Amino acid sequence: MMDIGKEKNITLDIVNGFKNADISLSDSDLLKNIQATQKKNGILTDNKLVKMSIGGKDKNTKIDNSKDCLTLTVEMETGTGKTYTYIKTMLELNKQYGWSKFIIVVPSIAIREGIAKTFESTSEHFKQAYGIGIRHFIYNSSQLDKIEAFASDAGINVMIVNTQAFNARGADARRIDMILDQFRGRRPIDVIAATNPIMIIDEPQSVLGNGSKAELNATRVGLAKFNPLFFINYSATHRDNYNMVYRLDAVDAYQKHLVKKIAVKGIEISGSNASSGYLYLESIKEKPALKARIQFEKLSATGNVVKTSKLLDKGENIYPLSGEIESYNSGFVISEINAVDQFVEFTNGQKLSVGEVVGNTNDEDLRRIQIRETIHSHLAKEESLFKREIKTLSLFFIDEVVKYKDYEAIDDKGTYARIFEEEYENIVRDRLTDTLLDEKYRTYLERELESPEKVHAGYFSIDKKGKSVDSKIKRGSESSDDISAYDLIMKNKERLLSFEEPVRFIFSHSALKEGWDNPNVFQIATLRQSSSDIKKRQEIGRGLRLAVNQKGDRQDEQSLGENEVQQVNVLTVVANESYESFARDLQSEIADAIKNRPKLIEPKLFEGRELVVEDSNGQVTAKMVVDNTQAAEIWACLKKGKLIEKNKQTSVTYQKLSATEKLEAIQEVLDEELQVFALPIQKLINSVYNLKDLPIENENKRTTLKLNREKYASKEFKNLWSKINRKSYYTVDFDDQEIIEKSIQLINKKLTVKTLKARITEGNMQATDTGTIFTVDGKRTTDIYSPVNTVKYDLIGEVSQNVGLLRKTVAYILSGIHPEQFAKYQSNPENFIVQISNIINAVKAQNIISHIVYNKLDEVWDEDAIFANSDIQGIMGQNVFDAKKHLYDKVRVDSEVEKRFASDLDVEQNVEMYVKLPGGFYINTPVGKYNPDWAVVLNEPDHKHVYFIAETKGVSENIELNLKGVENAKIEAARQHFKIISNSEVTYEVVDSYDKMMDKLSSHI
Repeated sequence: MMDIGKEKNITLDIVNGFKNADISLSDSDLLKNIQATQKKNGILTDNKLVKMSIGGKDKNTKIDNSKDCLTLTVEMETGTGKTYTYIKTMLELNKQYGWSKFIIVVPSIAIREGIAKTFESTSEHFKQAYGIGIRHFIYNSSQLDKIEAFASDAGINVMIVNTQAFNARGADARRIDMILDQFRGRRPIDVIAATNPIMIIDEPQSVLGNGSKAELNATRVGLAKFNPLFFINYSATHRDNYNMVYRLDAVDAYQKHLVKKIAVKGIEISGSNASSGYLYLESIKEKPALKARIQFEKLSATGNVVKTSKLLDKGENIYPLSGEIESYNSGFVISEINAVDQFVEFTNGQKLSVGEVVGNTNDEDLRRIQIRETIHSHLAKEESLFKREIKTLSLFFIDEVVKYKDYEAIDDKGTYARIFEEEYENIVRDRLTDTLLDEKYRTYLERELESPEKVHAGYFSIDKKGKSVDSKIKRGSESSDDISAYDLIMKNKERLLSFEEPVRFIFSHSALKEGWDNPNVFQIATLRQSSSDIKKRQEIGRGLRLAVNQKGDRQDEQSLGENEVQQVNVLTVVANESYESFARDLQSEIADAIKNRPKLIEPKLFEGRELVVEDSNGQVTAKMVVDNTQAAEIWACLKKGKLIEKNKQTSVTYQKLSATEKLEAIQEVLDEELQVFALPIQKLINSVYNLKDLPIENENKRTTLKLNREKYASKEFKNLWSKINRKSYYTVDFDDQEIIEKSIQLINKKLTVKTLKARITEGNMQATDTGTIFTVDGKRTTDIYSPVNTVKYDLIGEVSQNVGLLRKTVAYILSGIHPEQFAKYQSNPENFIVQISNIINAVKAQNIISHIVYNKLDEVWDEDAIFANSDIQGIMGQNVFDAKKHLYDKVRVDSEVEKRFASDLDVEQNVEMYVKLPGGFYINTPVGKYNPDWAVVLNEPDHKHVYFIAETKGVSENIELNLKGVENAKIEAARQHFKIISNSEVTYEVVDSYDKMMDKLSSHI
């Protein structure tokens, strides 16, 4: 508490009640106390006392009440408990100086009501701490008895008032200045002013006007009428800093884990050209089969172009699936689905990563993707928090109500509401197929699956007819923050946080104002064009508060611990731009906002600072004001101790230390006489603003696994490696005639080739705000019976290359095909070759199992090339997890089964170590390279075993026995390989759990 008076000032009895006693200190003494407080709190000191100008000529009374008033500034980041802090400030001011009359001025009704709610919820808490209660009320011109009680009661009294109550022109607002018979012939403002109140301004940048001279003058004239003793301004984004005495800015809040961490899911539209169609790779699914979920455009039955989403196999062609939209008729056949690096590649060379969009897109496409990605993030977070009894909310910002709620539509659903329900239902149904889903959470998901409209709601200002309105439009004497808007946004906050309330997704265009936030908002998406007048800090501020559980307990460091609080409290921003762009702009905004924070660790950071050391009782045990020589000495010690670097920022070594270790490191490098001041020196170092201190994470950021060198050099690993590092070669004694006959039989029975069609489209061009578009009026289709492709194919050669058989063997197969089936080659040569090759490979794979023979080579794999030089990447928390017994510091998994298996390996006592084998380690097989999954070293009573687990990829259902046969062939090949190279010392089997691994192992002993 800063010294403001010399002794306790008891309130004085006056005609109208009690008043706050005047400040007893001179301006020079006040400045000294303010400077001392600034030094103590690591804030740049003011060289003069700055007062806020209030008052002016009243248009009604023509009286000029201009004056300058002492103003103190407290900066607190959004979500850090600003209201709680100034309630405690009032109690401390009463305890120290006896002041008991306070007025809180707020810019809106929503904030006003939220503050009143905080007074109610913290009442018992503060009574226990201070032994005294606070009487609070919301100013209402028709409730004059409360004003009377405010003035006449000797206890702590707080009046909460919004600016419209005293600076608006309406009759109700003017009552505060009127002589009223029911108020004993007095003016309410005179009774209030006589109490000499301390005025707390919540969000002064909004209360004091938006910069327009008329509004600013009206507010400041109104404030002067209250005859304030002094002002204390609280905000995260002050426009004017009057004598700042405390700062808890964005950097402080993040460092102290007082707000959520920020993760950004950036969505960037790749470039497109006239020949490329719209494509969006949503995800890659590995169970029960390796497939890619791709969204593309499709012709509907009515001839309209619509977006559709399908799970596609390798070899599938977008062109026929789209209804033969011409933009896909250029090699959009899937040639590779890569689950490790999360991409799909097409035969035309186009490569698409998960989350990437290419082709011709419009604003609605981007909004749909944002909504979909928000739902994905929401459900992932929700599943983990559900067990902690924490409800997850997501917030969408929109620019027009009609895009969510359209009163002209039959069902009153706007575009965003329809898109949300479509995406939500599809995503939830897909998620419910996960057999490992927690049963209680499964029930929670299923509850509103058939009625998705229950899980989302719109929070907007409404007019008297109950219709939502644009928050920017004034309606007579009523503005956008009327009480009806508050009822929708704030009043049922407790219910909104309950699992009983189905609403979990909120659409709003009114939530950017101060006062609208909720502790359990974990995802924020902005479904509108970015605007320069809306700051990213303003957007994320709606979700920065630390979460609460069903009991209302704050999930902070005290209740969860340092590591867990950061895992639970993460706010994901689904941005309509790239991660890099969003993070750069957000950091730039924070840098602009933190103007009084030092940027460099240099001698002048310490010069003139008063270093104070206090004991546990708050008593000062040591104090010094640092001169320029001492400042240089402190800086030199830190530099010599390698705690700071040439760029005048903390070193990487220092940054990795815990808070306690940092303090110890500072003590070690300081000279003996300065060591006692290590803690205040540490606070000054922490006050330096560094963008790296902000935990802004890329939601899709990939992490690289690091080799554990100790395990790598261990005897256990060397023994393991010596048993599996030998290469081999195989021979297969195929029965060519059997393959020929079975292939012909299966082709005649199963071959299906997509036919080519010509589509005639008629349309016209229309102008839009962003350019021109073609609108399709009608379409008709006709089959093409002769090939339109002039490319000549080496049919036998291409099939031979695909299946690994001699040309003459392939020729025998092709010549034996029924003419009706072979005629399909003319209609679609590319698809014919793909389908024929798949069928032959399926037959070939069946024969491999019984005919393959492996032989050992003298050549071995280079272990450094396989392990030390591997680049294994993934997304932390998604497919990469911390590990204890793995050869690397983390483990990368490709499925839920692998995740569960690795988790078991990490805790089972008989597991010495294990490794998920990198892709560079493989076995050559007749059906392609095969990379085994795991190598495990187990401790047994008498000996050790190494156990391999094969891939668990699914099968293609398009062609009988295709991938299933290939996978079986690889598994049999691996079994033969490990048996021959290890002299049966290595056990190889296919399992899906640790228990099954142990069962298989015991059967081999």
